[in-house]
Amino acid sequence: MIKILVVEDHTIMREGLKQILKETSDIVVAGEASNAQEAIDKAGNNNYDVVLLDISLPGRSGLDVLKQLKFMKPNLPVLILSMHPEEQYAIRSLRASASGYLTKESASDELISAIRKVAKGRKYITPSLAERLAFKLEDDNKRFSHEELSDREFQVMCMIASGKRVKDIGEALSLSVKTVSTYRTRILKKMNMKNNSQLTYYAIKNGLVD
Repeated sequence: MIKILVVEDHTIMREGLKQILKETSDIVVAGEASNAQEAIDKAGNNNYDVVLLDISLPGRSGLDVLKQLKFMKPNLPVLILSMHPEEQYAIRSLRASASGYLTKESASDELISAIRKVAKGRKYITPSLAERLAFKLEDDNKRFSHEELSDREFQVMCMIASGKRVKDIGEALSLSVKTVSTYRTRILKKMNMKNNSQLTYYAIKNGLVD
């Protein structure tokens, strides 16, 4: 039996995932967490075969949690679940030792096979992501500006480029307006840009936002 820890802050989504997994005979939801600290505590105090981790958590990002989980338990497979398209976070997640990356849009079709695969110690990568990784290898000598950003800076940049206000970003990430503004200043400096319009244009051009 594959024991799963489901980390998802939205109750409806969490219940939906549980419903999908109920239909299997070899997978059981052995634990649930709705925030970063709860996920870290439960993973540290219990033995799970796979962690299903939402990348967008209040307070700390899922990538931060992923790194903490892999530090605590290097061999614990972590399957990232995200509302964001693969272009945004998939490669960052795999670099941080995730076992796979699934968009919530495709979860109902791919979730069970993804869990079974990563539980065996393998990676779950969609054909479209495999293609991106291949192009990434070809382009390794050409680094994009957004690759110089930290995970949190990248998250804030994508939210700015999506048209979210500083206040809204702060509320979504449990950060003060001042902290978000500091991130914005750092992002613009690292990317050699002057304003949000340039960030938005760049993000759209490189497929980082819709």
